Amino acid sequence: MTRNRTLGTLAVVVGFLAFVEFTSGVLQGYYTPMLTDIARHLGIHDADVNWLEGAQLMLSALVVPAFAKLGDMVGHKRMLLISTALTAAAALVLPFTDSFPVFLIAWSLMGFYVVWLPLEIALIWSRSRRMEGRASITAKAAGLLVAALEGGAIIGALVGGALIDVLPLTIVLMVPAVLIVVCFFVILFGVKESPEPTGGIFDTVGLILISLALICFTGGLSLLRLDGGLVNPWSWAVVVFGVLLVIPFALWELRHDDPLIDVRMFRSPALGPVFLTAGLFGVSVLGAQAPLSTFARTDPSVYGYGLGTTGFATSLIIGVYLIAMIVGALSFPFFARRISPRITLMGASVLVGVGFLLFLPFHATYAQVITNMVIVGLGSGALVAALPAAAASAAPASQTGVATGLTNSVKTVGGAIASCVFGIALLHGVSATAGAAEGTAGSLAGYFTVWIVCGVTALAAAVLLVFVPKTAFTDRRVDAEVAPIV
Repeated sequence: MTRNRTLGTLAVVVGFLAFVEFTSGVLQGYYTPMLTDIARHLGIHDADVNWLEGAQLMLSALVVPAFAKLGDMVGHKRMLLISTALTAAAALVLPFTDSFPVFLIAWSLMGFYVVWLPLEIALIWSRSRRMEGRASITAKAAGLLVAALEGGAIIGALVGGALIDVLPLTIVLMVPAVLIVVCFFVILFGVKESPEPTGGIFDTVGLILISLALICFTGGLSLLRLDGGLVNPWSWAVVVFGVLLVIPFALWELRHDDPLIDVRMFRSPALGPVFLTAGLFGVSVLGAQAPLSTFARTDPSVYGYGLGTTGFATSLIIGVYLIAMIVGALSFPFFARRISPRITLMGASVLVGVGFLLFLPFHATYAQVITNMVIVGLGSGALVAALPAAAASAAPASQTGVATGLTNSVKTVGGAIASCVFGIALLHGVSATAGAAEGTAGSLAGYFTVWIVCGVTALAAAVLLVFVPKTAFTDRRVDAEVAPIV
């Protein structure tokens, strides 16, 4: 009876957290069909939408390790509430401003929602610490949360696309803000704090160093977008300086007893390619979202390319893509058992690469774009499900949590960098017809660049996985689990 009562209590907590993840999914799908409308509202070019996405992704890459560490130290529910409050405050700013800088800051701060899932998994893990089958319980709970996330993304995309066609943008932007406020009170009253916070020392210096590196790097990319920026040596110098700042960060982390990011993991012959694959995968799964949306909304009768879809028709493309991702994620265990996890990962990467490269000859019709996105979605879904599991299998038993967290952080950094690069590509070479003097759409050459980069990086990830040991992602012997990373 005691065990059933404990499981029942945990099930209630998981139910409340599933609503939180449903909200997270809505945020990820809701805004995408209306990005062109947001660009017109702010009076910016379609290419500038990538900077909204890039800034949010960069903030996300910084807050995940910081909030995960603070969750262990002071309590996961507390950090979950703080991140939700910050997200809600930022979302409430969006409907009431037409200033691009203000909108950019608020949009970036909404990136705090990415810490919800890691904090929720950690909270469930800590609350089930005295239960039999703890790992199985946590895995099943995680599956429910991810299902709620994907369901929220599909519903968010469909609802957002339908509303933007019939309601003013200000009212449409209020919907997710209200939902996040409700989410805050669900956490406050429905979720109990994780027991016995572990404490520890927060690596403030490490966070500052990696923040400076990322800010300098993306700031340099921003300078490249200015007139003459590509030929200005100072713009490139800032980019290079941002890359060089990673060196003191790595040296500091190697000396720190409790580092923010254990950089030693990148030297593992099994983990290194997985992290690189995650970064390359982030280019397409995160960095290409805005360009795909704005391409679909571009009017072909004015610019000569694009689909000219409505908000709802665009949301249907996103919905089909997300359904394909769910199918790919559910199919990964089936194929991994029958061939091998490594080959399945390679196959998923090839699917993503082929799907994006098919855009080069086939992008003129709605059916062609849908077909390409289904292929990309199948591969992307498998990679979303497989990369954290592969990292956990390849990591020492004492560092599985760190390894899975790093796959998310590296993927986010890859997406943030891609968003900056794609913004530059879409902005340069813009041409407008006589009927479109303002030239607010991205250039066709820029969209070709996006598809080529996404396709090539995905295929490069498949090649990297060739060099992973064949048994890297299979069950490990007990003595292998304690072997140090070399």
